[in-house]
Amino acid sequence: MSKQASKELEVFPNPKPSRDYTIYIESPEFTCLCPKTGQPDFATLKLEYIPDAFCVELKSWKIYLWSYRNEGGFHEDLTNKILDDLVELLNPRYIRLTADFNVRGGIYTTITAEHQSPDWTRKD
Repeated sequence: MSKQASKELEVFPNPKPSRDYTIYIESPEFTCLCPKTGQPDFATLKLEYIPDAFCVELKSWKIYLWSYRNEGGFHEDLTNKILDDLVELLNPRYIRLTADFNVRGGIYTTITAEHQSPDWTRKD
């Protein structure tokens, strides 16, 4: 495994682009820093997406998340930034990122951000 954190995500071709299917990725060890106190924040990130042409490569996802370890940011901002990076990279049909942050000051925070391609509709 790489010993360096990186913001560079990698992709691979969707093996079944003709079908809508959902990929779920749960990352329980996300860490970042509180921008006010500099103390660490911990979260479980839950990524759910319906790929179009590409899927995110999991090792690069892990290294990408690792890059936030020493970065400060509000929960709302970081969740939306990560989602924006994924949308730009993957151009998925649908994507949702939920960030469940551990308790801080007696308060749990959960942020959910989502994006849907304007030319796609769910086939139920």
